[in-house]
This record gives sequence, structure tokens and C-alpha cells, in this order.
Amino acid sequence: MGYASPLETRLAKKVTRAITEYQLVEDGDRVMVGLSGGKDSWALMQMLDVLRERAPIDFSIVAVNVDSGYEGYQYQQVADACRARGWELHRESTTIGAVIEDVLEPGATPCSLCARLRRGVLYRVADQVGATKIALGHHLDDFIETLLLNLFFAGALKAMPARLVSDNERHVVIRPLVYVTEAEARAYTRERELPVIGCCCPACGDLSLQRQRVKRLIVELEREHPAVKSSMIRALGNVMPRHLLDRRLNPSADLRSELGAHLAAVADLAPEQPLIPVLTSRLAPVSPPFVLPK
Repeated sequence: MGYASPLETRLAKKVTRAITEYQLVEDGDRVMVGLSGGKDSWALMQMLDVLRERAPIDFSIVAVNVDSGYEGYQYQQVADACRARGWELHRESTTIGAVIEDVLEPGATPCSLCARLRRGVLYRVADQVGATKIALGHHLDDFIETLLLNLFFAGALKAMPARLVSDNERHVVIRPLVYVTEAEARAYTRERELPVIGCCCPACGDLSLQRQRVKRLIVELEREHPAVKSSMIRALGNVMPRHLLDRRLNPSADLRSELGAHLAAVADLAPEQPLIPVLTSRLAPVSPPFVLPK
């Protein structure tokens, strides 16, 4: 396996923690890594390969490169690096770039639309290569920036999950770098001498004004409070529903009383009667609807 640097050892511990806490990789998995050629996806691919050799479970890795069709994209560098390391690589050529140019509103940032289109391609290719998990290179900074973007500009208290099951329940998306910072991913990719390439999108690197503001805010906070990122990522796993304003999590006194009456009625069910369908039907008339928190 060779010598593990202090940086690789630290990242291995963080990724192992994420895998263990959220059951990201299991015995027999075939993990498909979305390998764009950027620093984050390279760091993810390299780290999963390191852990694959050391892990007490058996899993395989396959890299999938989605080419958006922009002129000048240096796919060959990705292919050469994977070949040199013995990594399986599939290339998927698309016209995502042209599609975005046709449908995007003038002045709009293409990144979110591009991400959705690429995700759809990854779902399709996952079936083709027999993948049981789809691994993406989102890191700690992505999680907390998304949290603040939603909080400040979308009116929602959410970030992104480390493990996500698709709506049709056919695919599982995992983010093993949840505890790895962007700086660590960049340093690890450089240390491993992996070729970082751009996607050649005209807007690549031109972050939205909102995300730039959030990045600057975090940098400024770090100057006074160096542990602010660690605190924010811990907060995402330390939610206190009773201290929020979502009425689905905190129903009013009247609704709690009505819900209690329904639950008491359920207690009188005959043993052979299914609980969930009856409970659902009896809760139907309640207004506003009570939604159990996920």
C-alpha cells in the first residue's frame, strides 16, 4: 500500500467516519464516482481507492466522466491518469453545453441546471455499469455554503444529505467528503499529482454573486473564529425541532390534542387491523395536515 502521508491519514479518518456514520459504502457495493477532473472528484476517487485496499469489506469502484461537449475539454488527461493507476473509467459524451445555451435565461447562472442534467446522466449510466452507489465530490464547504444560501436567499433551512435515495428509489447518492474541507481536497489532489482540469464551460469558476458573498462571509468569520466551519457542520447533525418555527414539526396545542385523540382511537383497533392505513385515514380530516418529520 505504500507510505500514507499525514494528510492522507487525516482524510482517511474523516471519510471513514462519514462512511460509518451514514452507511455510505457496504459490503459488495459497486461505487460509481462522478469524475469530472476537478480537484474534489479526484480527491474522492483517490481516497476511495485507498480505503478499498484497507477496508474490512469488499467493494469496487468505477469512475464515470460526463463530457458536457464544450470545445477544448481535456478528457485525455483524465483517461491517462486513471489508466496509470489501474482505475476503471467510462466516458459519457453529451450535448449538455448546447442544451444549456438553448434553454437558459439571459444572465442566469448555468451551474444548477448543468448539475441537474449531469445528475440525470449519472443515474442512467449507473444502471449501465451496474453501480449500487453514486459517489459525488461535495465537501464540507459545499454543505455549509448550501446551508447559508438556502437560509439567506431561499427561505429554507436545509443543506444536502450525505446519503440520498432518489425519488424512484433506484439510486443511492453518497457524499463521502462531507467532513473534508475544500482546502484539504485541493491539497490532497496536489499531493497525489492528479491532473486538475476545467470543464471548459464559459461560466466555469464564475460563481454566482450569492455564493461569492457566502464564501467571503465564511472567510471573514474564520478569521475571528477558526472553528466556525466545524461548528456549522456539527449543527447540521444537531437539529432541535422544538426550537424551530415549522408547524409540521411543532403542531399547535389544538392539533396536538386532536392528534392525541386519533392515536387513542387507534389503540382500540382489533389486533388484525393494520395500524398505518387506519391512522392515515383518521388523520385525513385534520387541518392543517400533520406531517411526521423525516
